[in-house]
Amino acid sequence: MPFKLEYTDGSARAGTLTLPHGEVRTPIFMPVGTQGSVKTLHPAELEELGAQIILGNTYHLWLRPGDELIQEMGGLHDFTTWQKPILTDSGGFQVWSLAKMRKITEEGVRFQSHLDGSKMMLSPEKSMEIQAALGSDIAMLFDECPPYPCDEKYAATSLALTTRWAKRCKQWITDNQPLTAGLAQNHFGIVQGSIYADLREQSARELVELDFDGYAVGGVSVGEPEEEMFRAIDNAVPFLPTNKPRYAMGLGTPPQILEMIARGVDMFDCVMPTRMARHGVAFTLDGPIHIKNLVHAKDPGPICESSHPHVSRFSRSYIRHLFRAGEMLALRLLSFHNLHFYLSLTRHAREAIANGTFETYKNTFVQRYNSKPSES
Repeated sequence: MPFKLEYTDGSARAGTLTLPHGEVRTPIFMPVGTQGSVKTLHPAELEELGAQIILGNTYHLWLRPGDELIQEMGGLHDFTTWQKPILTDSGGFQVWSLAKMRKITEEGVRFQSHLDGSKMMLSPEKSMEIQAALGSDIAMLFDECPPYPCDEKYAATSLALTTRWAKRCKQWITDNQPLTAGLAQNHFGIVQGSIYADLREQSARELVELDFDGYAVGGVSVGEPEEEMFRAIDNAVPFLPTNKPRYAMGLGTPPQILEMIARGVDMFDCVMPTRMARHGVAFTLDGPIHIKNLVHAKDPGPICESSHPHVSRFSRSYIRHLFRAGEMLALRLLSFHNLHFYLSLTRHAREAIANGTFETYKNTFVQRYNSKPSES
């Protein structure tokens, strides 16, 4: 079994996930490298940050440069020079959010590429095939992500399709074991069901019956209120096995991540740290700040008392100047800082779980983080 549960504190968990390219200690935040690169950062910087696993995306890498080219270059690890674990998303969410003129059928999804408008077809089997070619440590099953809001009938029909697609993914994995034997690739099912408790439970139970290596909760952070996001987790996690990792996809703010850990979630990813950095937003223990604001023009202090030495040597004033001058270093410094903030968050959460003090850690962090109004 690749996942070993080591500590619990209430519903919060800490464990170790053993993957072909290394161990991942949970809870863990996974930086997003959609195109095979975490934006603005060098792989050596990610190692310095303590990143244990990063994401790549099936949809984007299939369209450019192509899974066949990446396979010829030795797989995604050799192509990117990142030799630690990689998780690849199935491409389903990107088809839903980016593709033009998509049509969902039993076979899969027909759509037009957002790059050049060419006609494409992504099916459960094709997604598994691409991810095997990429050589990721964890491959996500192909699913349909229902929009928010949607009525219960649509959500039920979508869920039934996702379950049928999960069975086809499982069959592809079984049929292609000789092809993938050298990968030791893990496969995670994705719980869907929108905001409907009975559908979330149904989805979780059906996926567990198919016996995958781990399970994700998908269809969250798609525009629903925060309380619905938490409810989706609450309605899925209790029906997932305790001896396998749980992954909440595409979340979230630092307080949201701690609330998810409190609910028994182990793994997280989100573009927020790097995307917000490119807009001049830095995460701090006292909440997010907008470094381009005038209040920081003459501030000699670091971004945050918890900043990594790589960033703390620079003042808020200087980093603000870099943004106003259009210097790339500004994006790199804030991206580094924000990822350090997120990775420290989950690392400290793990330590607190091991010490039996997670609830105190969570409450203290959230109270301070929310104590001051966010800068507008």
